[in-house]
Amino acid sequence: MDAAGAGKSRVNGENEPDDRYFNRELSWVRFNKRVLDEAMDRSKPLLERVKFLAIFSNNLDEFFMIRVSGLCRQHRVGVADRSLDGMSAAEQLAAVRRGIMPDLKRQIECWNSEIVPELKKNGIEILEYKELKDKQKKYLDNYFKDEIYPTLTPLAFDPSHPFPHISGLSMNIAIVLTDEKKRELFARIKIPESFPRLLHLPVEASDKMEKMGLRQSAAADRFVWIEDLVRENLDSLFPGMKVVESALFRVTRDADFEIELDEAEDLMHSILESIDRRRFGSAVRLEIEKGSSKRIRGILTRNLEMELYQVYSQKNPIGMSAIMQLCKLDRPDLKDRPYTPRQPVEFNDRRGMFHAIASQDILLYHPYDSFKPVVDFIRLASKDPDVLAIKQTMYRAGTNSPIAAALMEACQAGKQVAALVELKARFDEEHNIGWARTLESAGVHVVYGLEGLKTHAKLCMVVRREKDGIRRYVHLGTGNYNAVTAGIYSDLGLLTANPDIGADVSDLFNVLTGYSRQREYRKLLVAPNTLRREIIARIDREIEAHEKDGGGHIIFKLNAISDKDCIEALYRASTAGVKVDLQVRGICCLRPGVAGMSENISVTSIVGRFLEHARIFYFRNGGDEEVFLGSADLMGRNLDRRVETLFPVESPLLRQRIINVILPVHLSDNAQSSALSPDGEYVRRAPQEGSPLVDSQQWMIDNPGMA
Repeated sequence: MDAAGAGKSRVNGENEPDDRYFNRELSWVRFNKRVLDEAMDRSKPLLERVKFLAIFSNNLDEFFMIRVSGLCRQHRVGVADRSLDGMSAAEQLAAVRRGIMPDLKRQIECWNSEIVPELKKNGIEILEYKELKDKQKKYLDNYFKDEIYPTLTPLAFDPSHPFPHISGLSMNIAIVLTDEKKRELFARIKIPESFPRLLHLPVEASDKMEKMGLRQSAAADRFVWIEDLVRENLDSLFPGMKVVESALFRVTRDADFEIELDEAEDLMHSILESIDRRRFGSAVRLEIEKGSSKRIRGILTRNLEMELYQVYSQKNPIGMSAIMQLCKLDRPDLKDRPYTPRQPVEFNDRRGMFHAIASQDILLYHPYDSFKPVVDFIRLASKDPDVLAIKQTMYRAGTNSPIAAALMEACQAGKQVAALVELKARFDEEHNIGWARTLESAGVHVVYGLEGLKTHAKLCMVVRREKDGIRRYVHLGTGNYNAVTAGIYSDLGLLTANPDIGADVSDLFNVLTGYSRQREYRKLLVAPNTLRREIIARIDREIEAHEKDGGGHIIFKLNAISDKDCIEALYRASTAGVKVDLQVRGICCLRPGVAGMSENISVTSIVGRFLEHARIFYFRNGGDEEVFLGSADLMGRNLDRRVETLFPVESPLLRQRIINVILPVHLSDNAQSSALSPDGEYVRRAPQEGSPLVDSQQWMIDNPGMA
């Protein structure tokens, strides 16, 4: 049976459907649907809607490269394993396709029917070649001849020319030609990636624009798709031939790979080789222009060794992540209102940052709080003569990292500096290899983590000599040490000089950099050793406390939950009467609101201006409330195959800020949130009659310091 023809015979054990869980892949599809919903929201600024259309496409690309590719491999080799909800690989592939197709239709309709006309009204025109004036056509034709033409390489496919390699996510044109003998021929052209997908036409003054109240420069914001220009000039690429047909297409390839080597030099070399092999992974999706002929589709599918269920025929434009280019336009009138992150008053202490941290734990909530204090913490440590050592994990550092620069400066100042650079951070491998080499060349002790595990924990420790002895200052967070994403992801960070937490972080670094086999910690919950066990133990403790005195309450705010043991523990809590509030941005395999199983569990999800990335775990604990923050979601990969940490918020003041402000505001959001129903669908929340509108992200912007 192929995937497209798979039925709905989900089974578990003795042919029984298992309705205790939602399918992981379909849950992700529903998450991405909520991303698309943001683009459909006409109340949002226009270029923000464009941004969400682009994010929807980019998310889908990664989903096919990693998750769908895995299902395709299972289907191809006949793996009998079933998903948590009892579906085979073929059934999941069919269900994923059914789930995605309506969203692709909605996306392109939104772009063509709403976004493009609205962009035009605002002085940003996406034009077809045939719509251009003669002067504009002449400019583009010359640009094609002088700039684009020399970079194009038409590749023939016939008995003497092998089928060309189609690199993943590249834009291509398939062309059917005939020669003077009326023989039908096939060729492919790759659109060069050295040019923008949307070609910007030169500035033209416009009285019409001025009458509309727009800046004259807005009249320059006219674009043509590069593939449109190439297609208009195909004759120049095939002189003496007749172009019968052309079709745009794009291939997505399997980009997942496993690294099992434990020696650092071999690991780096192996990852570099694997990155290169991504270009040659098996094809898992063919996006092709709607209306293309069966001949073209047949040539592509046969030679790419693809099945029909992997072909997605759709209207142009294909590969809509490219429209993110428009968001770089200088049009603040079409974007979210800018804001200035809060500079926490705790750092106004004249005695300096280290004294401020030693005096009290400091909680930072990015992007509402500036990320600058985190950078300043490491920069100050690099210059402070009393600092002896700095230890840092780096998962996604990004480009031009100020933190990496500070680590190198610290090393040059004679301090002991160790950086754990996670080379296996997916799609950031090349960046991280570059940073590893740069840091090593500056004298930083660089390690790559533990065999078989990704290090996802967010940790920085500064060791400082003070009058009363050595003191450890620690930053722990829920997000990456990346100054760029800190402005668009919502994450929590804690700066503390708590001796027990400092000792735990020190011990964990010894595990990561040396041969320590420590498994138990004073304050931290660490995966893969203790985290799942400790979370489940606290859920069971909440059940016991509720059965004794009532009032049991658990709140988890996280990115995803798919771990079966954790889900079952939460079901037990619900059955015992414990109130469970889950706010899960993405994948949720737990089915809420089912009588006798999960009637006391609610699940909401926020998709908004900022990516909700923080992980918060709250337990009422009979009134002795407990809050943990950290890097881990409740997924098998996080709990079993990664080094993760959850850390306690010990300061009563900070704990109450989370319990009484941050969590309630997000749980009461009725502007950006949706509620998960027992049937797996998400229902957009709206204010009840007489109730105020609560946009949690805007509330955090408008109330600096309260969170």
